[in-house]
Amino acid sequence: MFLKKVDGPRAVTLQDGSVITLADLPAKNTMRWVASRKAAVVRGVLYGLISAKAAQERYGISNAEFQEWVKAVSLHGEAALRATAVQKYIQP
Repeated sequence: MFLKKVDGPRAVTLQDGSVITLADLPAKNTMRWVASRKAAVVRGVLYGLISAKAAQERYGISNAEFQEWVKAVSLHGEAALRATAVQKYIQP
């Protein structure tokens, strides 16, 4: 069996006991960002599966956009990442 050498861990265990791997992250060429894909990237970064910089480069997102995802999840949960719920959770 051949295992590709990767930097960092191959899998991490989340707080609820589930395991997330690099294969669970969205594809590099993702164009449609639904809440579950955004949440997967945020979980991957927060639990050390991938670095924030690597995630930003891999998905072509800005640091500010990624920080907004993290902030939304930490304050309101995954539901805040839905495009239709932006006005509900964003404070002026």
